[in-house]
Amino acid sequence: MDIPEITPAQALERVRAGAVLVDVREDGERAGGMAEGALGVARAALEAQPVQWLPDRDAEVLLLCAAGRRSMLAAQALAAQGYSRLASVAGGTSRWREEGLPMSAPTEGPDFLERYSRHLLLPEVGLEGQRRLARARVLMVGAGGLGSPIALYLAAAGVGHIRLVDDDVVDRSNLQRQVLHREAGIGRPKVASGAEAMSALNPNVTVEPVRARLSAANVEDLLRGHDLVIDGSDNFATRYLVNDACVNLGLPMVYGAVHRFEGQASVFWPAQPGGGGCCYRCLFPEPPPPEFAPNCSEAGVIGVLPGVVGLLQATEAVKLILGVGQSLSGRLLQFDALRMRFDELRLVRDPDCPACGERPRLKGYEDLPAGCALG
Repeated sequence: MDIPEITPAQALERVRAGAVLVDVREDGERAGGMAEGALGVARAALEAQPVQWLPDRDAEVLLLCAAGRRSMLAAQALAAQGYSRLASVAGGTSRWREEGLPMSAPTEGPDFLERYSRHLLLPEVGLEGQRRLARARVLMVGAGGLGSPIALYLAAAGVGHIRLVDDDVVDRSNLQRQVLHREAGIGRPKVASGAEAMSALNPNVTVEPVRARLSAANVEDLLRGHDLVIDGSDNFATRYLVNDACVNLGLPMVYGAVHRFEGQASVFWPAQPGGGGCCYRCLFPEPPPPEFAPNCSEAGVIGVLPGVVGLLQATEAVKLILGVGQSLSGRLLQFDALRMRFDELRLVRDPDCPACGERPRLKGYEDLPAGCALG
């Protein structure tokens, strides 16, 4: 069946005479406004179940997209399903707008639509996903090597509220890998320097800097009320506190660590819906004795490595907020930068785990010796 193309003006005239106009762009695209009288249904959804929106296969149906290609493809798909009176609007919404034809008001402002335009084009994100990101509350532990890319990309992605926790100040030796900070920030608290950079990148997100070291006394209060926690800490004391508090509060912990030329990432979430999650103590029940922990100032790390691992953590955080894809829960991703190789280990919950096992043995929180964990 040959699908005729009509002009936007002709489409408007037919709509006013009773034809059905369907805008097949994605939800995020339609947030910028639709042609007058249009019904908004993403192309994939329309083609999968057209009768849900178009029960009469003999009704006149006009298809509209951004420029005319997707609407033609949608019309052809509908023709194959028995629809007989179809037309595609040439030039799509772009031409409709250029010709000054009536449009519905945008549901989001121009900054939102332009800033997140590439997200809005993704069916896995779209308008509702971007709004979900804006509603999310994320706690970040550490504004150093791992925290730097995480902070920048979460702010850029539009995560609405980010609490940044760190007690350190910017040192010149940090700048080789901690790209959240600048030379002029040396001596400033990392959370202040970091919050400034994040707000400069995206002023629409709320960054809450908290200059503090996590301890048994404050860890649960700092974590409570968030959707997830990202661990970018550099010492075992903090990492175990974060893990234990996440277990108690039922929060996912997005984990990352780096050492010299190697890094690893995972998601620890025993309370994961559907099961299958474990915690950090399932992998490492107890921290190593201080004498076996690496020395932070002597072990070293290639500067780009925290960028790679931190971006993996940021990706996992965004996926968890959106509820898309398969997270790293139950898997440990290992990265060898020298060989440029990723390996994966399967993780299972330890029934004897002191934190999340069948008979948890941890009572409250404990301040452990710091011990460098090279995060």
